[in-house]
Amino acid sequence: MTENTEVATIRTIAILGGTGKEGKGLGYRWAKAGYRVLIGSRSEEKARAAVEDLRGMLGSVQDLAALTNDEAARQADLVVLTVPFGVHKTMCEQLKDAVQGKILIDVAVPLVPPKVTKVQMPPAGSAAMEAKEVLGDAVQVVAAFQNISYEHLLKDEKIECDVLVCGGNKASRQVVLKLVSDAGLIGWDAGVIENSVVVEGMTSILIGLNKQFGIESAGIRITGVPRPDEN
Repeated sequence: MTENTEVATIRTIAILGGTGKEGKGLGYRWAKAGYRVLIGSRSEEKARAAVEDLRGMLGSVQDLAALTNDEAARQADLVVLTVPFGVHKTMCEQLKDAVQGKILIDVAVPLVPPKVTKVQMPPAGSAAMEAKEVLGDAVQVVAAFQNISYEHLLKDEKIECDVLVCGGNKASRQVVLKLVSDAGLIGWDAGVIENSVVVEGMTSILIGLNKQFGIESAGIRITGVPRPDEN
């Protein structure tokens, strides 16, 4: 992926581990926005079930397909990784060949049960940095969507939570910011991949707040700068 990445070249998005709640939520938002969405899973049967669920929600929008993770990654223009952190490194190793030359959005958070309210970063520094170590320089690894509750993604509502986008190069971050906007969210360029430590770590804090207040929707919002939703 070069510095002159064009937003318009992204037509097909593969969501790997897309049978989970976060993956289905993002798939719902992007399919509704007109993208072709490939739901990937280790089990093609589970992928088909997730696609049927999404089709039931989307009505006439049918540009969805169920594939294995590897095949979905190979067919897509851009890949989204939404697997639990326990299998994150293994998945990156398995998909390395399939994602070369592409942007990979890493949604993983290094949560270590049972202490999920405690920030616990891996030796690489963050999940996104771990993915970058495995996948190499030909893949633009961009961290995003770690702080969004899936409950919001699966509902047609305005989401009061911003998305911080970091990693890759500036061009790849702009591609991801366009996808954030198309999903109905406000995104911000949060800089280099090392900053993913902050973004991923924030998730444990938000989980802690959810537990304190008995809610499921704690989020973050950038203030003090001009916002596109307040023009």
